[in-house]
Amino acid sequence: MKLKTLMLGAAAAFAVAPMSAHAERGSDGQVNIIYWQAPSTLNPYLSSGTKDIEAASLVIEPLGRYDEVGNLVPYLAAEIPTLANGGVSEDLKTITWKIKEGMLWSDGSPFTSTDVKFTADYCMSPEGGCAQLAKFEGIESVEAVDQLTVKVTFKEPKPNPYGPFMGGQSPILQAAQFANCMGAAAATCTDANFMPIGTGPFRVTEFRTNDVIQMEANPNYRDPAKPAFATVNFKGGGDAAAAGRAVLETGEFDYAWNLQLAPDVLAGMAAAGKGVPVSAFGTLVERLEMNMTDPSPSLPEGERATAAHPHPFLSDVRVRKALSMAIDRDLLVEIGYGQAGRPTCNLVPAPLNYASDNTDCLVQDLEGAKALLDEAGFKVGGDGIRVNDAGVRLSMLYQTSVNAVRQDFQALIKQWWNEIGVEVELRQIDASVYFGGDAGSPDTFQRFYADVEMYANNFDGTDPEAYLAAYTCDKAPRPETQWQGENINRFCDPAYDAMVAELGRTGDLAKRGEIAKKMNDMLTKDSYVIVPLVDRGRVSAHSNSLGGVILNTWDSELWNAADWFRVK
Repeated sequence: MKLKTLMLGAAAAFAVAPMSAHAERGSDGQVNIIYWQAPSTLNPYLSSGTKDIEAASLVIEPLGRYDEVGNLVPYLAAEIPTLANGGVSEDLKTITWKIKEGMLWSDGSPFTSTDVKFTADYCMSPEGGCAQLAKFEGIESVEAVDQLTVKVTFKEPKPNPYGPFMGGQSPILQAAQFANCMGAAAATCTDANFMPIGTGPFRVTEFRTNDVIQMEANPNYRDPAKPAFATVNFKGGGDAAAAGRAVLETGEFDYAWNLQLAPDVLAGMAAAGKGVPVSAFGTLVERLEMNMTDPSPSLPEGERATAAHPHPFLSDVRVRKALSMAIDRDLLVEIGYGQAGRPTCNLVPAPLNYASDNTDCLVQDLEGAKALLDEAGFKVGGDGIRVNDAGVRLSMLYQTSVNAVRQDFQALIKQWWNEIGVEVELRQIDASVYFGGDAGSPDTFQRFYADVEMYANNFDGTDPEAYLAAYTCDKAPRPETQWQGENINRFCDPAYDAMVAELGRTGDLAKRGEIAKKMNDMLTKDSYVIVPLVDRGRVSAHSNSLGGVILNTWDSELWNAADWFRVK
């Protein structure tokens, strides 16, 4: 295959937005949505939390999205650029987007190429931190050719040019609204971050951080018959069980996201008959992140959890591997997810072309873990906790969000780690705070003021290039980036950075798969900086009276909310 194989194949991977069953905007009253992790911002460039990205997708949109089977679908763009239609250059160094004519922001002003270029400049600003910087990897320039044309030029041939402006993680911001929010000022623009002007089906009327968002139908939405709902009540907070009950048992809400519940609990709720669970597998992986830096509170603020201070014992790969070996992933799946989960050793579990055959972690080996810690010089002390000759004690803080399944996981993993001589303190943080983007909070998963933390994450679309590019040295959260950045565990390896560049310029699909698998293995079985646990199916629920829902594991779950309607 030639370098441009990926682009030639993309021409067939398009779809049109699905048709809805309604005919008049606002005719179906209010839709009630509940996310038990409450949004803390509606600016995805200041948060990598899924709850923020998905809530924002009702308001601000990318040029294109991925549909429920991973096809590329034009939204604000007239079409998806390809080699075949001339939108991608023969040398694979440019992609040119054509914007649909007549597109308006919700305030009635024209949507133009200036807004698209501004969005790229905003995220790539060297003075600020952008939570989605990997989407813009390898860009040399973004040019507004005319009012409806944007040209992105890459430094090298880019076989997969669909990073910027594709999917819910890379929506367009209005240049006029965010003009004074560049760089270090980004986090200070509260009004813009909470109430962005958008092109989506709804616009924000009220935003109460970590609580409730009120929205109304966008009067300037491009389809005059959509959305069917006049208003949105978007409730955040609580827990997965309460969210599930609100849809499946009481019927108080129409849609509940991410029902991370034990299988028997979910089945009991569904038996009430008010709604139906929906599920699908994609790339969502529950994992442990090992902090490669020292989070000790004894360090000066500004140096804590930064590369200035390597972790006193997690810097040793033998310790990280031993922690992984001690875990029984089959049991975790059994108690936490049932058929909606699969044990995994991979950060990228799908699609098949990119999924490694790594199965090294699937069998629990407590004795092997103990032997590895012995080899690393950590001997069991009188209290059963291991210490090395330098007096470094294997004592860890293990944090995650408040959630019943995650607390069950914490309890089991603590028990296994205790058995191999590791002391563990557990911490649970409200999910709205933990997954928020507040640069001033010490409790976000990006700040990572713990030794180990647990959460799940996934990527837009079916190509993991941008997802894997998140782990380059320059993307570690730190004070100068306002603690934004996707490289949560502060992993840094020049060899890995080189592979990111190699993947970016490789077009042959088989070779792209080989490189991605090597990168996955570098992060998992070679270094254990990421310890995957469960390949999670996405499970949400909708009421029997809500129509048009199509669960999407490749983009925002709310990707087609404009097509939702009330079943009469």
